[in-house]
Amino acid sequence: MKTEWSGRVAMVACLFIACGFITGCASEESSDEMEEQVWTLDSRSKSQGAIGAMSEMVDYGVKRLALSAALPPGEMDEVMDDAIEIATRHNVEVYRETDFLVTDLFSAELTDGKHVLFICHPSTYQEYLKLKADKQLLVESDRYVGEARTEIARRFGRLLSYPDSTITRHLSD
Repeated sequence: MKTEWSGRVAMVACLFIACGFITGCASEESSDEMEEQVWTLDSRSKSQGAIGAMSEMVDYGVKRLALSAALPPGEMDEVMDDAIEIATRHNVEVYRETDFLVTDLFSAELTDGKHVLFICHPSTYQEYLKLKADKQLLVESDRYVGEARTEIARRFGRLLSYPDSTITRHLSD
């Protein structure tokens, strides 16, 4: 049964995975022995966990659009099959973005030369493509400045389900 609570759990799990807080493991050994053990999470497992958590958040309506970590193309190749399988289990789609929409929300260096998975429903991905086309038209007509530039970033933030306060904070950084 899908509940608001389980969506929140998914969001917290994703944050823990993304921030790398999973560093230890439980065992039946004594606490002294446990202190010597370190559970390391390989990058594939970390990506799978993050994609799973993000897929669940989109499926439950917590987010409209979720992004994977930006990865070099070869690393993205390695996670694609898993990502598709995970997304399918959560009734969402994954789209591989090789030319990430650069706005004032994120530094261009974060995705330069890297690929990002978009985790969402098809209609949301179409909104993203429209946003990307709108930005391109503004750039081509030398109107990607001021309020028009800010509005593109705000629209992208809203697709990502960021609260207005978060969007404003990112834009003022």
